[in-house]
Amino acid sequence: MTADALPMVVPDSGLPARVRIHEVGARDGLQNEQRAVPTPVKAEFVRRLAEAGLTTIEATSFVHPKWVPQLADAEQLFPQLAGLGNIDLPVLVPNQRGLERALALGARRIAVFASATESFAKANLNRGLDESLAVFEPVVRQAKDAGVHVRGYVSMCFGDPWEGAVPLRQVARVCTALRDMGCDELSLGDTIGVATPGHVRELLALLNEEGVPTHEIGVHFHDTYGQALANTLAALQHGVTTVDASAGGLGGCPYAKSATGNLATEDLVWMLHGLGIETGVDLGRLTATSVWMAEQLGRPSPSRTVRALSHKDQ
Repeated sequence: MTADALPMVVPDSGLPARVRIHEVGARDGLQNEQRAVPTPVKAEFVRRLAEAGLTTIEATSFVHPKWVPQLADAEQLFPQLAGLGNIDLPVLVPNQRGLERALALGARRIAVFASATESFAKANLNRGLDESLAVFEPVVRQAKDAGVHVRGYVSMCFGDPWEGAVPLRQVARVCTALRDMGCDELSLGDTIGVATPGHVRELLALLNEEGVPTHEIGVHFHDTYGQALANTLAALQHGVTTVDASAGGLGGCPYAKSATGNLATEDLVWMLHGLGIETGVDLGRLTATSVWMAEQLGRPSPSRTVRALSHKDQ
């Protein structure tokens, strides 16, 4: 990568020195593909992401194949990722059966997927909000008994396609319920991409007031209205140091049709590096990985940074 393909570094003393990127492309991104990606391609994708310097790569989901057929190969994929060194490979589990499948393969980090709204809980989980939380409680307890790290995803934190604006205290109630169960980390999802920076700051402040420390919070923004990076910056200014992103901007949400996709990891890294924030990620290698994956999928990457840097290399 040439020097002009790197951002000028202008540090901001009010921001974290380092950010951990929670890469979701291999799970959240590929689960939305129209056709299943071959298992060897998924494994190679994860390996390339690790070689680019990403240390947390969400690998797959142990959801029943009926619901997410694109990830039906979880049992075949996960063993192929052994030997990646000190790479965290979280997996999504929907229930105790999913947890048992994951633990049997040696998974040490799992995630449960909750909703901040009744409507999305019914659409995505086929249960009401409180009923879905009750299902997660024994899952989290069993995972913690096994010494496994548990992440709690909370979707629709900033808006819902059926209910509209979501009250902040409703979001906080779900977040604190998951934390009380034993979740080590919470990921706040802007599933349909309607958040704005002030909204982000207000929710983070309320969660702190409710006893959720900032170091246990990650953010997961979609770029439907072009606000993902602005919202990420607002979270960083609050002290958040874990940011979810998807290589090449893969993915969206199959139950939220207006969601245009996840924040692209390359776009995030460009901003962070320009701010002097360490990530451990080699942007050139990451971009090459997303270009390769786009070729496997037969379409160009939606990431602006991938497109810009790929053009420079031509």
